[in-house]
Amino acid sequence: MAEKYLAYPEYKNTDSEWVSEIPVHWEPILFKRVIIQIKDGTHGTHARVSEGFPFLSAKNVLHKGVEISDSESMVSEKDYKEITANGFPKKGDLLITCVGTIGRTCVYEFDKPYAFQRSVAFLRLSDLAEPKFYKYFVESKNYQSQLEANSKASAQSGVYMGDLVSTSTVLLPKDEQKSIANFLDYQTAQIDTLIEKQQTLIQLLKEKRQAVISHAVTKGLNPNAPMKDSGVEWLGEVPEHWRVCSLKHIKAKQSNAFVDGPFGSNLKSIHFVDDGDIFVIESNFATTGIIDESKLKNITLSHFNTISRSEAKAGDIIIAKIGARFGMSSILPKLTKRSVVSGNSLKLTLDSDICNTEYIKFLLQHLKNEGAMDDGVNVTAQPALSLGGLNNLPVLLPPYSEQNAVIEELHRLLYKLSDLTNHAEQAIQLMQERRTALISAAVTGKIDVRGWRASE
Repeated sequence: MAEKYLAYPEYKNTDSEWVSEIPVHWEPILFKRVIIQIKDGTHGTHARVSEGFPFLSAKNVLHKGVEISDSESMVSEKDYKEITANGFPKKGDLLITCVGTIGRTCVYEFDKPYAFQRSVAFLRLSDLAEPKFYKYFVESKNYQSQLEANSKASAQSGVYMGDLVSTSTVLLPKDEQKSIANFLDYQTAQIDTLIEKQQTLIQLLKEKRQAVISHAVTKGLNPNAPMKDSGVEWLGEVPEHWRVCSLKHIKAKQSNAFVDGPFGSNLKSIHFVDDGDIFVIESNFATTGIIDESKLKNITLSHFNTISRSEAKAGDIIIAKIGARFGMSSILPKLTKRSVVSGNSLKLTLDSDICNTEYIKFLLQHLKNEGAMDDGVNVTAQPALSLGGLNNLPVLLPPYSEQNAVIEELHRLLYKLSDLTNHAEQAIQLMQERRTALISAAVTGKIDVRGWRASE
């Protein structure tokens, strides 16, 4: 990674703002000069079938190649033949994503044709071009900046076929293209391996984090404490002196301590106003723990008075009620306005005399991960937690002093894990930047790798 590369002996200026200086024997050209055919996938509508032929889209096109899984969208043999009859990629073509996430690219390596949706374009190159070299050029900052400038602002970003190839690039001897491609194959593979190791570490740290939380909130800190069977599958054995009870027994004794948000027409988009008196807290806060007051929806005080049973205050636990991430929770911080939970959320106010809010929040996280909340879900168009079912959710209640000790220890352990995760994420970012810089330098002639050989 610390290798130093020489520059070419001599350079010349170009008229292109994207590739301003190149080796003297290179030629600045438009990309279309080395393209003999360009086509995107089908624009037609085709019925999906459970068994048939893969119908691929932009998500299948990765820099490392086309990735196909068993869960791909499928079309019938008739539709497959119709789609591929109108053109299909051949081995050695470049694929570029052109709708949604634009500019991801790879070389098509299959001998058989696959059917693609319109979010993917395939480019057939002339004999002047080495596919892998131009694949790397498409990955470079120089090409990506041009694509970004050409992308059309719309509900879903995209580029026209002509915009993909009316971009500036370079033409150089084909054997030199191959040398650069071989160099980048080797170097990016090494970098990608290091990135994958850091990504694996992050996943292990994530699993370790949950294991630490689960052990602390169900076993406590004393490894020698006498244990008992909790009688609850997802709690297992727990310290003998801890209390097993229902969630309804730990909520505050005040009215509306555990409520859902306003139902149906009681809180709709027509009630939202600019710079209102009351914030609306939605489930995205429960699932992320992130809150930005400038992005919160607002309602008037007069409308709040009609739905005030759903008021949420600092220190309350907000629980996601609806969707795939139901049951996730976060503690509401102090805000500059009063607030109310939306219909996709629940608000839980705990009995502060017996509960440490952070302990209960971590316990709920453990129960969510163990599937303990699944029995309290009403399955309709999308899963939704039942307030009544969640009231009866079995929870643990250690002595208050032990709850505090557990949270203090969790803060210490989780800080260490977060620090390790941050270092891994920073390492990934630096390696990705290194990868991008190396590609851009090689394909624009900033470094001369003609004499490069892979180390043994």
